[in-house]
Amino acid sequence: MTTDATEPRGALTIRTLAMPADTNAAGDIFGGWVLSQMDIAGGIAAAERAHGRVVTVAIEAMTFIAPVKTGDVLCVYTTVERIGNTSITIAMEAWARRNRVADRVKVTEGRFIYVALDDEGNKKPIAR
Repeated sequence: MTTDATEPRGALTIRTLAMPADTNAAGDIFGGWVLSQMDIAGGIAAAERAHGRVVTVAIEAMTFIAPVKTGDVLCVYTTVERIGNTSITIAMEAWARRNRVADRVKVTEGRFIYVALDDEGNKKPIAR
């Protein structure tokens, strides 16, 4: 993963508005909120590829590049990076649209690992 991109990589998976209730003591959007949005996006991408239920088992990498501000639209882009027997690695980039317009800046990137589960909660193979 690289922090010097000028355009997002991957599929736009979610967009959400950063609200005042999500701020930290410094007035920026709380990093945990950003991480949560990325986990939701990664879970969507992993479930689509695994054709079913997935759970987060690890965050392999997470880099905060720039703050997210109140009023920014957070856009999370996902790419399936690796598929194992039961696990799937999703690379993600979060970009903020400042003031809800086209001015876009990369704010976070990460790599999350999910495991596919069956209806009983047991690991299940992911079809190739």
